[in-house]
Amino acid sequence: MDFKLDQLPAQTGKIAIVTGANTGLGYETAVHLAQKGIKVIMACRSQDKAIQAKSAIESKVPGAELDILLIDLTDLAAVRTFAAAFRAQYDRLDFLINNAGIMFPPYTQTVDGFESQMGANYFGHFLLTALLLDRMPDTLESRVVSLSSNAHKAAANGINFDDLQSEKQYSKMGAYAQSKLACLMFGNQLQRRLAQAGKQVRSVTAHPGVSETELARHMPQYQIQLIRYTIGAFIAHPPEQASLPTVMAALDPAAQGGEYFGPQGWLEMTGKPGRAQPSHAAQDPVAAAKLWTLSEQLTEKRFRSDTPIYDLSALRKIILSSPAW
Repeated sequence: MDFKLDQLPAQTGKIAIVTGANTGLGYETAVHLAQKGIKVIMACRSQDKAIQAKSAIESKVPGAELDILLIDLTDLAAVRTFAAAFRAQYDRLDFLINNAGIMFPPYTQTVDGFESQMGANYFGHFLLTALLLDRMPDTLESRVVSLSSNAHKAAANGINFDDLQSEKQYSKMGAYAQSKLACLMFGNQLQRRLAQAGKQVRSVTAHPGVSETELARHMPQYQIQLIRYTIGAFIAHPPEQASLPTVMAALDPAAQGGEYFGPQGWLEMTGKPGRAQPSHAAQDPVAAAKLWTLSEQLTEKRFRSDTPIYDLSALRKIILSSPAW
């Protein structure tokens, strides 16, 4: 599968949300989507950083349609506020790119009592998707894209349901791997549920490989510098390229629900985007269903399989059957 973004048709009139769009992979994803004529809602935590990023994108993509809405994925109340603001301003959502995340912070809990990486990377996006799924047109082009990581494979034994919030024992890498495994399992389970409900909306997952972004801000600087000036050129690629698996998951007409995309180079660290290989744990439907139920309980928000999804074909029939037409 050879993905060529420049050969895809324009997507004028469509709307995307990209969480963490002010920096790194989210920023580059927003650039790529804006280049295809998509209106991008930059879901960011910092107003100042979002404004700077918006200005930078506008200089790269003349005529880019960009709006800023603030969100704090570590606070479920803030996620609900964001969703309410979006629903008040927009009547549709074509692409939900669950991109934002944190990596390797010291142990902290969110205001809702989640381990910070699990909270920001997974639970915040779980709730966001639940709150906005019914705004998505029921077409094959509508996509929910959830960002995972190669690091999910480090959670080889699956989700640690006995210590989901790392209260008994905390490992920066271990908690990050758990959160990214949860994101991948969520994307797969969402696709199963959409298919069971007869919906056309697709849930697709992706990972960027290895790329130096602000995600590494909690790593010691000496480690970052050592990697940058030794093996960095061989195991990492720039955010512009690392964001392409996400864009492929969102825009490639051939992408199927439940597929996983990532770089095609050695160990999926760098290279052109294509289909990636998830771990066995990520493909466990029983564990995914258990995680889903627990997530609904902890976020106090249930996904309903019969939730109305914006059906363009049905709306068109209603309009055309109206006496005014």
